[in-house]
Amino acid sequence: MIEETHEVALTVNGLRRAAEVPARRLLSDFLRHDLGLTGTHVGCEHGVCGCCTVLMDGEPVRSCLTFAVTASGHDITTVEGLAAPDGTMSPVQRAFQECHGLQCGFCTPGFLCTVTALLRDNPRPSDDEALEGISGNLCRCTGYQNILKSIHRAADIIGEEGGTR
Repeated sequence: MIEETHEVALTVNGLRRAAEVPARRLLSDFLRHDLGLTGTHVGCEHGVCGCCTVLMDGEPVRSCLTFAVTASGHDITTVEGLAAPDGTMSPVQRAFQECHGLQCGFCTPGFLCTVTALLRDNPRPSDDEALEGISGNLCRCTGYQNILKSIHRAADIIGEEGGTR
């Protein structure tokens, strides 16, 4: 039996992309396998761990629970798209590096996307607000202290740079 495919056309990290995909192709698989964007990690495949989090129209979504066809027409930002076009890391990426907000790095892409949206919506979160903001992302290595420090440092960097990348 030949599986029916559908045209998916979307913007990924600022570039217009299109492909024919099976109806049940997950966005995470589309990004990783069809587009070669392997920064999006797949952990639990149940939407629990947050490793696969990307931004769809600026909002965090679990790409392991989202069909690629439902992303058609939308703007997707993966971890690869957080840096400036010249490769300069975003404030969130720099803060995670500076404050050691990562260890093994598997959960990091999901955290970076989640925190990017969090700080856009709440530029100066309290500890409780930051913890609530990342509550859908799991890390098995850091214990969250340095992730929390990274969030506050990213807020400082964004403030220092006037809201720029």
